Amino acid sequence: MKALVLNEYKSLALQEEPAPAIAPNEVLIRVHSCGICGSDVHGFDGSSGRRIPPVIMGHEASGVIAELGADVEGFSKGDRVTFDSMISCRNCYFCRKGQPNLCDNRRVLGVSCGEYRRNGAFAEFVNVPSHIVFNVPDDVTFEQAAMVEPVSVAVHAVNITPISLGDTAVVVGAGMIGLLTLQAARAAGCAKVISVDLADDRLALAKKLGADETINSGSTDVVAAVQALTEGRGADVVFEAVGATVTVKMAIDSTRKGGVVTLIGNIAPTIDFGLQSVVTREISVLGSCASSNDYAACLRLIASGAIRVDDMISATVPLERGAEMFDRLYAKEANLTKVILQP
Repeated sequence: MKALVLNEYKSLALQEEPAPAIAPNEVLIRVHSCGICGSDVHGFDGSSGRRIPPVIMGHEASGVIAELGADVEGFSKGDRVTFDSMISCRNCYFCRKGQPNLCDNRRVLGVSCGEYRRNGAFAEFVNVPSHIVFNVPDDVTFEQAAMVEPVSVAVHAVNITPISLGDTAVVVGAGMIGLLTLQAARAAGCAKVISVDLADDRLALAKKLGADETINSGSTDVVAAVQALTEGRGADVVFEAVGATVTVKMAIDSTRKGGVVTLIGNIAPTIDFGLQSVVTREISVLGSCASSNDYAACLRLIASGAIRVDDMISATVPLERGAEMFDRLYAKEANLTKVILQP
């Protein structure tokens, strides 16, 4: 099969690789569409430590079932499907409690981190356990289905956040996850959603996707602007979708007394944390990890139009152009949000 292989950092090659064999509980999927995630771009240069070459990356995908393992039930060859990026064991304490995102033995497609290597979906075929596979509704395209993984990250963050109808939400960061989070917050009942970012093109897209207000943090005092929009209180809930000291501080300071900050961003392993501001204003701080049993709901949200993903897909290109698109994403090319590769 054709596969886009990270043979060394910053070096991707389209080459022939053996098609994966499937275990009795797995399905073999002919990949139709696979999105390039920000984590793949960080893995491309080795900065994440989770894409040790050689590895086939890619975990935001959809396709058609080509082969069924002997023990697989409920699916047929030819089914249009998508799948979770994370493989949970189903047996540990957290899996049994319905928290597969916290699985003690979880593995992520397209990741090679020293502890394990699991090839992903930048290839013609990928093998995955059937318990993480989901049928794609007829009115959802393969390209839209390839967006379900990032949608699920946003939906999970919103699901674990206590939101009341009519709340005001701030989303710090208007990258892929931030843009999806603002839509999920709106669908959950927030009456006003404010998007914050440094890039005007991203803020324009946030506005198009439903943000009531946008704030450029490079030219505006974000905390003062949020207070002005909330009668001096601050936002009821704030989602931080970057993961840096400055943006976490911004999120905390933009939250009203007794409000909630949900941290989604994860680009730095440690940050400085404004403990006194959290304690003295009794702010709840939540961490949100990946997603947990959210895929079926996310497919329905996409099908209904409650979460729009088409406007975030910047380019859909053959797998042969994968190395080129990685270079462009790594260079932070303007107006390039999500690239879909098609093997």
